Amino acid sequence: MSPPLVLLVIGVVALLAGVLILRTYGPNYRVGRLLASTPEVTVAEALELAAGAPRYVRVSGRIDAEDEFEDDAHRPLVFRRTRLQLRRGAGWSTFEDARQRVRFEVRDGLQGIVVDDAALDSGLVVVPRESVGTAADVADRVPPGTPADAVVRLRVDQVSSVEHATVLGVPTMDDAVEPRLTAGLGRPLILTTLERGEAMRMLTEGEARRPMIAAACLAAGLGLVLLAGVVAVVGAVS
Repeated sequence: MSPPLVLLVIGVVALLAGVLILRTYGPNYRVGRLLASTPEVTVAEALELAAGAPRYVRVSGRIDAEDEFEDDAHRPLVFRRTRLQLRRGAGWSTFEDARQRVRFEVRDGLQGIVVDDAALDSGLVVVPRESVGTAADVADRVPPGTPADAVVRLRVDQVSSVEHATVLGVPTMDDAVEPRLTAGLGRPLILTTLERGEAMRMLTEGEARRPMIAAACLAAGLGLVLLAGVVAVVGAVS
């Protein structure tokens, strides 16, 4: 096997290794990739796009709603998702999922566009409120046959009307011919109230080692592929 081909093969393997490591984050990997690459438009531009061909875009602004509800600390909320989850290996399995929500918009100045909160799922990236206990603490709510000492987590994700948000989605017209941002083009609706760097750390659950290894693999792989091309060109010229 020629040196350029060896370098190319090693480079491709390194690139694949980097991608596979990132994919161990499940849906979070895709959400992070979209947060890093989706083009941004203004609210006014999103309203115009709603009547045209579908485009997946990023919109930023303040959250606004007419009918907020309060949490325990009396903060005005527009969305709250409460989940009970069982520890399954290295991950969590949800067995109870409740949502409380009201109609809300993301606004820039006097213009706003409705967010299709019903479509929010893995794309909601906020700082969660969590508490961990055992199945014995919620014995009447866990699935039948769950061991009393099984680890159970209560996770609450919520969005306040006093926050600014970044929303990624497809501007479209709903059944009432009202512009809104929703999932589409095979991509999820994403909403985060965090800065991009903090959102990325949240998606990796604060872990630094795996992302660093993945980045090293991708950088090394790309470098080796480029080096293979250079070696091949130099060999052909000489």
